[in-house]
Amino acid sequence: MTKHDPANAQSDPTTAVDITRPSQARCWNNWLGGMHNFSGDRALANRLAAENPGLVERVRTTRHFLTRGVRYLAREAGIRQFLDIGSGLPVAGNTHEIAQQAAPDARVVYADNDPQVVLYAREILAAAEAEGVAYLDASLLEPKTVLDAASETLDLSQPVAIVLSGILGHVPTYEQARSIVEDLMAPLPTGSHLLSHDISDVDSHWRAIQTRHNKTAPLAYNLRSPEQIAGFFEGLELVDPGIVPVAEWRRDADSRYSRDWADSVADLVGGIGRKP
Repeated sequence: MTKHDPANAQSDPTTAVDITRPSQARCWNNWLGGMHNFSGDRALANRLAAENPGLVERVRTTRHFLTRGVRYLAREAGIRQFLDIGSGLPVAGNTHEIAQQAAPDARVVYADNDPQVVLYAREILAAAEAEGVAYLDASLLEPKTVLDAASETLDLSQPVAIVLSGILGHVPTYEQARSIVEDLMAPLPTGSHLLSHDISDVDSHWRAIQTRHNKTAPLAYNLRSPEQIAGFFEGLELVDPGIVPVAEWRRDADSRYSRDWADSVADLVGGIGRKP
């Protein structure tokens, strides 16, 4: 893969990646400080950030939670297999890097249903010579298909951590989202885990932003109550401190959050549960 040069807005990593059409995944890459984005992506990312105050803080807070959560799973829970669904681009500090820092033998499967995201992600992973990592073209809405494809890399008779990072809000109904989580967890053995979070509906400022965004967005994001988000973990043993604002989940002693930051993203709710 040709290395992407941030100074060259149209540096093309592969002729098959369409860099003329902005990508939501590459916008996320930009908000997280990544290098895998192009001029059109940066223009859209800047516009969305300006139009939606608090967006970048939420994106970065979810990445911080992912870091702490995956580190816990690899170091303390002994998980060596991860299935990250709806993951977007594998930017710096993503699941496989965090897991393999703690456990070099960890295996990670990513899944996304955007063909351009999958193509570019595979190019990124190939260039990084990532071992024990695969990227699937598969949809969260088809959990059995995701598990079947993941089984080519992961041993599903052994514990697996399912990672659903801010993705269940894109499922149209709460009942369907609950069913998807159940279908993902049911075939997995005891000791498997669910790491999940979403934006809840407790912040009136963000409710207004999301309502406005959903009127024109190609893929709506549905805010749900903290109680509904906690419902995704029904039947699982919650890892302390339970389902909480993610800025507070096992907060580092030298936490990067100011109190104002943590308060501003308190509607981000999630946690980790273990299958008994």
